[in-house]
Amino acid sequence: MKRLHKEKFEIPGAALYQWRLKAQADAQKADVPLYEVDWFLQGVSQLNQSDLSLGLYCDRSSVPLSHSLDWLTQQWQRRLVERVPVQYLVGETPWRDLMLTVTPDVLIPRPETELIIEIVQAWVERQNLLSGPQVWADLGTGSGAIAISLANAFPSSQVLAVDISAAALGVARQNASRNQGENIQFYQGSWFDSLTDWQGQLSGVITNPPYIPSQVVTALDPEVAHEPHQALDGGNDGLNDIRLLVEQAPKFLQPGGLWITEHMQGQAQTIAALLEAQKIYDEIQIHPDLAGIDRFVSATFCPKTSDPAPR
Repeated sequence: MKRLHKEKFEIPGAALYQWRLKAQADAQKADVPLYEVDWFLQGVSQLNQSDLSLGLYCDRSSVPLSHSLDWLTQQWQRRLVERVPVQYLVGETPWRDLMLTVTPDVLIPRPETELIIEIVQAWVERQNLLSGPQVWADLGTGSGAIAISLANAFPSSQVLAVDISAAALGVARQNASRNQGENIQFYQGSWFDSLTDWQGQLSGVITNPPYIPSQVVTALDPEVAHEPHQALDGGNDGLNDIRLLVEQAPKFLQPGGLWITEHMQGQAQTIAALLEAQKIYDEIQIHPDLAGIDRFVSATFCPKTSDPAPR
């Protein structure tokens, strides 16, 4: 994984070791997971987890860092006091086999979302589409994590990365360049609004939309307050955007195309019922994440030949 930081400072290994010990002690007092100290240090150095866990750097005369120890201390205090996520402090995070730039303009990609790519890959294999070109739409692309993974998984495909936020698209473009996501086009707009030229052409619609109920957003962990509110708040029951995606996708999907969304725990049955009510989706499935929690709902678009084209 390609990291962005460039080493500008040389710190004695013993001094960095003492800094790590104090940072861990402060983290324990502030109820911040101790492993985040090592996340932070890996984000500003070329040290790996083994180096840090085993203290392999302690006897080195110098350890290259991208920032001074004073900067590390200031930023770590922001983590403890302001509860700024460590990923925003170092400006990047790993996701699948990617290293992604992240800023407060985009959500931090979560590990549980990674499984959506495997679900899409399995669907493509079942449909025998591996050798043919596809057109995927990643709606609400944010950092571009899903779009880039799709582009890399299906090199002959075309990926449309859509976000309403110009700032988010700027981050996604940077990540595409950083991770060789070459077959991606970027569109600014709300959901399908900027894709009018792609009606009836999409092989699949993949999305991780806002799905948290409005009243729940304000009660989330303080770290979440640093992430873009617009990307979290899904309205009164959390399903405002998912309803729209269910209703509008048929206008853009090819017959037999894939529809899949991530969702919040407890929403799967409602989303499945929304798809069923349209009477043009088949193979509606609920997929658990690696923790066994229902996390995704997928369906196949199967228009009835006697039905008029969706408007």
